[in-house]
Amino acid sequence: MAIGPFGGVVSHTKYFAGHSNRGAIWFTRDTKPEMADMDKPMAFCGVQVTDAELQLIRDVVKRYAGLSRMELAYTVCELLQWQRSGGGLKARECREFLELLDSRGVVRLPGKRATKPVGTPTRVPISPAGEPGVPLEGKVGAYEPIVLEQVKSKQQRLLFRELVGRYHYLGYAVPFGAHLRYLFYTGEQVLGCMQFSSPAWRMAAREHWIGWDEQARRSNLQRVVNQSRFLILPWVHIANLASVVLSRAHHRLSQDWQERYGIEPLLVETLVDESRYSGHCYRAANWISLGQTTGRGRMDKNHEREGASPKAVWVYPLVPEAAERLRRHA
Repeated sequence: MAIGPFGGVVSHTKYFAGHSNRGAIWFTRDTKPEMADMDKPMAFCGVQVTDAELQLIRDVVKRYAGLSRMELAYTVCELLQWQRSGGGLKARECREFLELLDSRGVVRLPGKRATKPVGTPTRVPISPAGEPGVPLEGKVGAYEPIVLEQVKSKQQRLLFRELVGRYHYLGYAVPFGAHLRYLFYTGEQVLGCMQFSSPAWRMAAREHWIGWDEQARRSNLQRVVNQSRFLILPWVHIANLASVVLSRAHHRLSQDWQERYGIEPLLVETLVDESRYSGHCYRAANWISLGQTTGRGRMDKNHEREGASPKAVWVYPLVPEAAERLRRHA
C-alpha cells in the first residue's frame, strides 16, 4: 500500500488523475464495484456504464464533496475519458447524468450553487467608494506601507467588482474556475486591484517555454495561475507602483493559493495588450516575455478568431526550476 498525493491509501497498481479547479484527483484502476443496489443497467450517452465506472463515480462524489456539480462532472469525464469527437469533455451531459444518479439515490450531490455562468458579464455596482479620488503622484516610497488585502468579505467583493467594472478596459466578468482577488491600499485609500484565476487551456508560447508533453500538461496545468486582471486606478500616478505590487503579490499568491485550493502554484502567466500597455512593469518585476498569442482567445475552439487580438505572453516562475517541475509526469 502507498499514500496517494491527497493523503489517501492506494495500492501498488497503476493509478491515474482526474481534473478539477483544485488540482489532480487520484484513483486506482482496480476499484472494486459495490453496486448491488442498482436494479437495472445505467447508460451514459447511449453507452452502458459498468459497475466499476459507477463505483468510481460514487468515490469521486463522496471523497470530493466540496467541489461544485460542474467540477465533479469535469473530473468524472476526465477519469472515464468521456469526450466528444473533437476532444472536448462531455461535461454538461455528465452533470445531467450525475443528477440522475442523485435522484435515484446512487450518489448524493452537493446543492446547486446560485452563480452565473463563468465568463459572463454581471451588474456593476456604483457607490461613493468607487468614485474617482484625489490624484496621487510621486515616488512609491512616499506611500509606504502599501498593503495587499485578499478579497473575502461581501463589501470587498462589491468594491472589486465596481473598480474593475468601471475602470478596467476589459470590464468585470465572472472568473473562470479557481481564483483569488486582491485590493491594494496606502492607508485607507485603495490604489487598485488584481485577480488571479485558472490558466489558459492551451497557449503555444507557454507550451514551448515549459517544454512539456501532453501527459505532463494535463497533470500539471493547474499548477499554472493566470493573472487575469490588473488595475491601477486612473487617478493614481505613483512611479514604480505596478512593479512593487506585482513583486509583493508573488509572495502572497503561493501561500494563499495553496491554502485555498490545496495545490502549490509553480508559474504565473498573464497576457498584455501591447496596443494599450508596454508591459514595462512586468519586466521591472522580473517576469519573462515569451512572445505573442495567436489572438484566438480562451473560448475559440474552432479557430475562428485566429490573429484577431494577439497579446504578449509574460510568465513568472514562483519557484526555482518551475519549467522542469512542470515537465515531470505525475
